[in-house]
Amino acid sequence: MSQNSSSEALPKAYDPAEVENSIYHEWESGSCFAANPDSAREKYCIVIPPPNVTGMLTMGHVLNNTLQDILIRHQRMLGREALWLPGTDHAGIATQNVVEKALAKEKLSRHDLGREKFLERVWTWKEKYGGIILSQLKKLGCSCDWERERFTMDEGLSEAVKRSFVKLHQDGLIYKGKYIINWCPRCRTALSDEEKIPEDTNGNLWYIRYPRKDGKGHVVVATTRPETMLGDVAVAVNPHDERYADLIGKALILPFVNREIPVLVDDFVDKTFGTGAVKITPAHDPNDFEMGRRHNLEQIIVMDEGGVMNDLAGKFKGMDRFAARTAIVEELTELGLLEKIEDHQLAVGHCERCKTIIEPYLSDQWFVKMKPLAEKAIEAVKNGALRFTPNRWVGVYLHWMENIRDWCISRQLWWGHRIPAYTCGSCRHVMVALDCPDKCDKCGATQGITQDEDVLDTWFSSWLWPFSTMGWPEQTETLRRFYPTDTLVTGPDIIFFWVARMVMAGYYFLGECPFHDVYFTSIVRDMKGRKMSKSLGNSPDPLEIIAKYGADALRYTVISLAPVGQDIRFAENKVEIGRNFANKLWNASRFVMMNLEGCDCSIKHGVPSAAKLSAVDNWIVSRMNYAVEQVGVLLAEGQFRFNDALKVAYEFIWNDFCDWYIEMTKPVLFGKDAERKAVTLQVLLSCLDGALRILHPFMPFVTEAIWQKLPGSEGFLMQAAFPVVDAARVNVPLEQEIGELMEAVRVIRNLRASANISPAKKVTVRVVKNDQTSAAFINHVDMIRSLAGVESLTLVDGKPSGHLVGLLGSCEICVDLAGLIDVPVELARVDNELGKIEKEMAKISVKLENADFVSKAPVEVVDKIREGIDAYQQQIVKLKEYQKELRSI
Repeated sequence: MSQNSSSEALPKAYDPAEVENSIYHEWESGSCFAANPDSAREKYCIVIPPPNVTGMLTMGHVLNNTLQDILIRHQRMLGREALWLPGTDHAGIATQNVVEKALAKEKLSRHDLGREKFLERVWTWKEKYGGIILSQLKKLGCSCDWERERFTMDEGLSEAVKRSFVKLHQDGLIYKGKYIINWCPRCRTALSDEEKIPEDTNGNLWYIRYPRKDGKGHVVVATTRPETMLGDVAVAVNPHDERYADLIGKALILPFVNREIPVLVDDFVDKTFGTGAVKITPAHDPNDFEMGRRHNLEQIIVMDEGGVMNDLAGKFKGMDRFAARTAIVEELTELGLLEKIEDHQLAVGHCERCKTIIEPYLSDQWFVKMKPLAEKAIEAVKNGALRFTPNRWVGVYLHWMENIRDWCISRQLWWGHRIPAYTCGSCRHVMVALDCPDKCDKCGATQGITQDEDVLDTWFSSWLWPFSTMGWPEQTETLRRFYPTDTLVTGPDIIFFWVARMVMAGYYFLGECPFHDVYFTSIVRDMKGRKMSKSLGNSPDPLEIIAKYGADALRYTVISLAPVGQDIRFAENKVEIGRNFANKLWNASRFVMMNLEGCDCSIKHGVPSAAKLSAVDNWIVSRMNYAVEQVGVLLAEGQFRFNDALKVAYEFIWNDFCDWYIEMTKPVLFGKDAERKAVTLQVLLSCLDGALRILHPFMPFVTEAIWQKLPGSEGFLMQAAFPVVDAARVNVPLEQEIGELMEAVRVIRNLRASANISPAKKVTVRVVKNDQTSAAFINHVDMIRSLAGVESLTLVDGKPSGHLVGLLGSCEICVDLAGLIDVPVELARVDNELGKIEKEMAKISVKLENADFVSKAPVEVVDKIREGIDAYQQQIVKLKEYQKELRSI
């Protein structure tokens, strides 16, 4: 690690692949990511949202983890003991599906292997492929404390899961019972409400005639699921529905199975739905289940766990549920029992994992009582102990929490945390314990005690993540030092699955909120506004982008495109902007360091006093302090203004430092005043040092590589201090004056360009004096001449003829055209340009003259055309003014 610059300190071209691999290895070798629980420094902690062990890096991961890395790196540089704790989730259904698909290629199923052998295969797969995503995060530059990596099924976390289950059960918050749950016939497991994804579907409403037992006609019942009618045990009507007053208590005959079912009343029935009479199927509908409990009705299950009709389905036994639906409708039609069919739109639940249509199903499952747990989690948001950014997610969170339902936590899988419940084979008594009991605590039997076959919902381990990863239930030093954590960065799609549950678990098990800020990331979309996904083929491979452009370029791009609360429109070509910025910084740094040869400059010397500096030196120091202040404010805790902070750093580096200050220093650097040159070089070095420090959290690789070559640098930039604002060096009047200098140069350059004046030719400039004449034309004439290619710059009383005129405020800047251009040729060029513009303007103006087009076209399209016409009109005005000046020569 060099501490002195030389002309060879930085290669001519920036090679991201070489630099990034080398720098990351240095960081790891130097234990730069390690957090020390014994440190006396103020702590800062983030736990990574654990990616699925099956996962591969996506653009969503890139955004989420870049944001976390920015926070961690910034807090480290502020001097805090910063811990970013990594790990992966065992991802129950997802991982089991992956391994089962691999087995299918061998023409095997998990049942062929048996539970023990199947789990061996899963662990083998996990060891071989699991966690690849964490190595990919290293490519992105993520500075996690990798020595602390956890897995939701490692030994410590498995113990935490068992302890939490047992405690909740002891406190009466976990229970087992038969209830209607969301069942996936494909995955053959129960799902939570959050794992059921509703999709609007164009379905049907079938109106079915149920014959009266007394032979006096029938009752028409409307249903969206005819296949479940085989499990009907009653028909219900609203007690206030006079249409059915004479039918209450009467009996109907259920078609196909000829079961006698009663007509009963229940306030739940909506008189306006269908005919006002509804079928009651307690084993296949959650509302019917509750109604069945109120009326003590039988629960008849007519299909198996695979969605196939069972023995109780009579002649439809063995049919898939949807095939049975078709067959039942056809037979009802033949029997004259189908009155009509209506189109009906409804939200149909699908399995989040495999997209299979969910079946409401009566099943014996384990549940967590959520309402008692939700109380403190609701209060935390209401009293400000927990903050959400963007704030709009507060309402979403509170609505869900205040209407929370019990959580079904058992899953009919093999991969996962097996439920610590044990059943006595003799008396069927169920015991919940950390380990298998030696004997039944009810009947005393010592044989035939078996563990529950089901596993826990993946999220049951994930809701413990902020503290189980730190060693809970043991009171470790890490837990004592870093819990509660500070910030959670996650996607809004798991606000219920994970965020809300972690808050509840934090309060229940440790008595405090697990974090005080939650930042919800944007959704990464393509340029058409579609969410990126493999199925659409619109999701680029981040590793390929990193290989092509570099990790810093990708990080820059996703952050610059991500304002708070707005989704990202991403396209790979946008990464070129980030790559260009990295190259610009590299080249500017190389220029500075080449000029430092033989100079006794060091970043340890700091910025020379204002009295020793020129106006432009003091200007760049002022601009640097402004940038330092703004980046610090925008990245402060609870702000999350990532893209705004990056914009400030970018504009200071690209515009102020590279485009202007370096150019302004060249007369000094190439001049003969050695003392002036030494001072200027120290300013250049100090400002480059400051620039690298404020940019480092965003683009860590290129900044680290450059900084390590600066004279006086020691150790690592990622462990160096974030710059401190020197308020005394902020000079607003000077910034305004130099700003006017820069604008004057821009005006002259634009005038030269509009007249096609060669950059090699010097021009004569006359500035018309008035009360508003900028001090820049008095104090910085030499600088303007140097930067704008001006031979002579003078102040005059009146506007001269034969000049091209531009404005700086109300001040007229006039460039003399005499002798610089071939007037006839230039007039011909301008005439030709005018003709082209007028033709194009006429072409698009026709669209606005078409009232039909204006009324039907999208507003943004019409506005864009109007903007185009305005731009053409402005060009025409300027060109005609230019024509006039040309003709006066």
